[in-house]
Amino acid sequence: MLDADTVAQIAAELAEADRTHGVIPRITARYPDAKIEDSYAIQGVWRDANLAAGRTLVGRKIGLTSKAMQQATGITEPDYGVMFDDTVYPSGSDIPFDHFSNVRIEVELAFVLKAPLEGPDCTLADALAATDVVVPALEVLNSHIELEGRTIVDTISDNAAYGAMVLGDTRRRPDEVDLPWVPGVLYRNGEVEETGVAAGVLGHPATGVAWLANKFHQHGARLEAGEIILAGSFTRPMWVERGDTVRCDYGPMGVVTCRFV
Repeated sequence: MLDADTVAQIAAELAEADRTHGVIPRITARYPDAKIEDSYAIQGVWRDANLAAGRTLVGRKIGLTSKAMQQATGITEPDYGVMFDDTVYPSGSDIPFDHFSNVRIEVELAFVLKAPLEGPDCTLADALAATDVVVPALEVLNSHIELEGRTIVDTISDNAAYGAMVLGDTRRRPDEVDLPWVPGVLYRNGEVEETGVAAGVLGHPATGVAWLANKFHQHGARLEAGEIILAGSFTRPMWVERGDTVRCDYGPMGVVTCRFV
């Protein structure tokens, strides 16, 4: 385990990289013995500093829940990070490209909870019962750690590479749509770049929500009513540049768009 001073130092480095939109050397290159517990401790220090500065937590993102994402990153287990209110954009928004580093887009479904959800034995049925509505969403990835050779320790420390979320206008109760078969056709500047279906996320996108509730139980916490849970991408991440227009067609769940300026 890393000592508290080292954890605080790395959290400060990541906060500065977030402020300057820069990239720092891999944590695991400098601290090869760092564990997953260390990475969540680093993320926690960064999170608490943001809360103390007045930002409002609105939900959690789950990452690396699909084979597509695991193969794209070489990381084989899910992770999670926090989402603040000032990172949520409505569909059709202009997204400031310079606010992020290593900018990529993922195709996801977001679950808005109407009841608390906690482990240790949370099931898919429990996650669906606690969900108010499901919303199509794009996640903007924002990586402040060099990508080559990174491990899950690096990614978790960097708030699971979360940058922003673009929420669609469609709201559906979980029983109104066959969630595993929600499609995603992702376009960049009018050309199809990625396709997938939501079953790519652990067989059912809400399985990730149940996984997160059980993971939180290990830390003595739970998911709260009103939180937005971004359940994980069912396509590979798509690189974007300034000036790109992004559109994703979710079939029965509608369309989400944004532009990077």
